[in-house]
Amino acid sequence: MSLRRMLLIAFLLLGATCCGALLYFINKEWVDFSLLECYNVSQPSVILDCEGRELSRFALDKRAPVTYDKMPPILIKAFVAAEDHNFFKHSGISPRGIMRSMLVNLYHRRVVQGASTISQQLVKLMFLSYDRTIYRKLQEVFLAFQLERQLSKEQIMELYLNNIYFGRGIYGVEAACQRLWDKPLNQLTIHQAASLAAVAKSAYLYSPLNAPVNALKRRNVILNSMLKLGFITKGEYDQARKTKLEINDHISGNPIRLYIQEWVRQWAEGKWGKDALYRHGLRIKTTINLDMQTKAELAFARIVQPLRSRMGDTLNGGMVTLEASTGKMRVMIGGIDFRKSQYNRAMQARRQMGSTFKTILYALGTKAGFQANEVFVDEPLEIPMASGPAWKPKNWTDDFEGPMTLVRALTLSTNMISIKLLFKVGTQNLVRWAHLFGLPDDLPDYPSLALGITEVTVEQNTAAFNVFANNGVYVKPSLIEWVKDMTGNKLWEADFPEQHRVLDSVLYSKMVNMLSHRMNMAQRLSKTGWIDSESIGKTGTTNNFMTTWFVGATPELTTAIYLGHDDNKPVGLYANSTTFPIWLEFHKAITSKKKHFYLDPSLKEVAINWVTGEPSDRLDDENVIKILR
Repeated sequence: MSLRRMLLIAFLLLGATCCGALLYFINKEWVDFSLLECYNVSQPSVILDCEGRELSRFALDKRAPVTYDKMPPILIKAFVAAEDHNFFKHSGISPRGIMRSMLVNLYHRRVVQGASTISQQLVKLMFLSYDRTIYRKLQEVFLAFQLERQLSKEQIMELYLNNIYFGRGIYGVEAACQRLWDKPLNQLTIHQAASLAAVAKSAYLYSPLNAPVNALKRRNVILNSMLKLGFITKGEYDQARKTKLEINDHISGNPIRLYIQEWVRQWAEGKWGKDALYRHGLRIKTTINLDMQTKAELAFARIVQPLRSRMGDTLNGGMVTLEASTGKMRVMIGGIDFRKSQYNRAMQARRQMGSTFKTILYALGTKAGFQANEVFVDEPLEIPMASGPAWKPKNWTDDFEGPMTLVRALTLSTNMISIKLLFKVGTQNLVRWAHLFGLPDDLPDYPSLALGITEVTVEQNTAAFNVFANNGVYVKPSLIEWVKDMTGNKLWEADFPEQHRVLDSVLYSKMVNMLSHRMNMAQRLSKTGWIDSESIGKTGTTNNFMTTWFVGATPELTTAIYLGHDDNKPVGLYANSTTFPIWLEFHKAITSKKKHFYLDPSLKEVAINWVTGEPSDRLDDENVIKILR
């Protein structure tokens, strides 16, 4: 037998063996897909407060499965139009789609586009990771063939729609329909079916709960596809397309505390993914104190709800309380009702600081050698500008008082003297100084910086003011203590907080004294009692009353509270009747262990007239206060 004939026979045998092996692998039932009918999820993750008490949990929202015959036909058509036009015709994969994605991936030299049919998506959802690799794609194709051999198209579609992820722990179309519209699946409309189908591409990018603008655009693309496939008429398409995407997240839980849960969800999903968060029973210990959080929520709602009734639902706000010595966040309020607005006004919203920024300015002035009893003149100013007309700032009272001390100017928030002090210390010096308080890098180098035009979050403003409560040391806020898995193994633990000294002991003590006089005035005027410890604080209102602030601290806790309209309409009220009452009511409801601020023993109290700056022994005079020298 010739060598050529022997090689030919060998190749034929090898080919037959390979074909046989391939047929064996394809035809053998490697996975029993009937077990998917019993598919179940496991342990929910739990958020704990600083003492180990449950704040909330990430339980899966997964309702009883809906059988295929009970699913609205328009829902099936929407998902076919969105994900797999030939679902009821192919055998598990789309050759045309695979060729298209191969060309795109070859062009980019990496896997950037898939060609997954609904069958492939189901096996990926149930059995595989979401890694974009060639090996994982081959596994997906192989298992899709297996799936198609064992289950009917109707069974595949039923499993897919009952297990698809819609974000926020929502699995399956029935749960999504209940959460998004508070209605059963059989009442689904055309535009709602397309909205659900839009999420299949990516819950993160297209869920109406996460990205309503993207969800609307994707919904309209799917409606167009449904029209082209003949699933809906032109009239139905026009009607559905012009329908607004109205979502009302019917999520259970405390409407204010849900802001904490959502912040933790985003943080934890970014580290371990949604499967770990909703199925693997993580224990996430936060720095939040449940008792303080509850009392803060009551105080916040008691003041804000009546204001919203008078001024409209766009009025909202945020609140953060830090433990002064550690920077641990004991309270976080992102708004009045998470179900109506998921925008976190404590951690996301950046608003002008207003007069709360003056605490930083006056600290720099004191560091530069200006004393609390130094006299400046409150008078009209006209400041030339490099371009445009001269700037003519005003006081919030629209009046000028003439000579007064710096401590009075800070307490009464006099704008003219703050601007004069800025010119004394220098704008660039103030910008560098403010960075030490944790403020953003983009501070404006303008004279109006003295009036607090820089924008910060409530968290940043709290941390900045906390320097005055924490012996002059800046501490970066933290919200998570540690994370453990369901067996108790620690997966993550917070590092020692970032901190640095800003004020020395003498400067810190002088600022505590200067910031105490506003609180002393409030205590004398209060008709509802006072808190059980010393306190310091500063109000803040921005131009046209768009934002009202109060930042205040005791020796233990520092709190910042912001109120304003989400659409930037003027509030028309001062902090004395908005944010300050929230702070006062909250602190009256809690007990302080540490009653007094530390003051440097090298300083002595001196009684002065806070208008003239002259020493005075007339302590019964309302213009006489005690400063530290």
